Amino acid sequence: MSGKLESVPDPAPPERVTLVVDGTHFVVDPAVFTAHPDTMLGRMFGPGRQHNFTRPNGKGEYEIAEGIGASIFRVVLDFYRTGIMRCPDGVPVAELREACDYLCINFDYSTVKCRDLSALLHELSNDGARRQFESFLEDLVVPAMVGSAQEGERECHMVVLTDDDTVDWDQEHPPPMGEEYSQIIYSTKLYRFFKYIENRDVAKALLKERGLKNIRIGIEGYPTCKEKVKRRPGGRSEVIYNYVQRPFIQLSWEKEEGKSRHVDFQCVRSKSVPNLAAMAEGLSRGGTTPAPQVDELDRLNGPAPHLPPLSQPPSDS
Repeated sequence: MSGKLESVPDPAPPERVTLVVDGTHFVVDPAVFTAHPDTMLGRMFGPGRQHNFTRPNGKGEYEIAEGIGASIFRVVLDFYRTGIMRCPDGVPVAELREACDYLCINFDYSTVKCRDLSALLHELSNDGARRQFESFLEDLVVPAMVGSAQEGERECHMVVLTDDDTVDWDQEHPPPMGEEYSQIIYSTKLYRFFKYIENRDVAKALLKERGLKNIRIGIEGYPTCKEKVKRRPGGRSEVIYNYVQRPFIQLSWEKEEGKSRHVDFQCVRSKSVPNLAAMAEGLSRGGTTPAPQVDELDRLNGPAPHLPPLSQPPSDS
């Protein structure tokens, strides 16, 4: 056995790529991205790069993440290196959340740490509210809208009552505000969901994504039962109802909502009345002044205009 030592070649240096984000250059080993293949950067620098999925610019740099600030992207890189994004003071959590959505990175308490717990919990609540309302939408809201649509309506007003609420109206003296046309949803869970303004904003955004229009979500008074009856002079009675504050949803799927709902009447000019040119010609020739122009609708809705007598032809005698 020879005592001569064999030389071992030095390992090849790791590949580096230069990313340009918001005018700032980041030199990164692409292996940190491919370790997370479910993210956008993992797919960009994975096997798909062999098929020109990601192309560098003339300098060999990759311009990515348009609209994301350099400070936010620096926090995002921590996720690829350590699995955790530590959001420093001064970096808005909402912007970090938008960047994570864009880059397909999971945003939750296991991946994001920050000092501002209020901002973090707000974003997590938005996620939970969206998932929750997606369930409410399919199970409760859509059936109410379908009921209105099957009656030929193009909009729907829904009121959300609790499971314990009861509606007991006097059929001879119903509430005067048109509540009988509202769809009633009995759900204490949806009632509690709409107590928060932020949840109403999430629901409104989701309804807008689904193509609905003229969306209003709020709290209004709703009559549940007869409280007392007041006698008016002349023997006329008036029912006083008990009103409770409950959430409501109002929306529309009307396609022609920008057009007038009123009937448009077409004015037809009368053939028996000369036009303005004929009137001017008659005046220039010293003839009699014709009657003013009258529309057919005016003829139908008012007395007939007084027309000057027609000139009689000369007699043959």
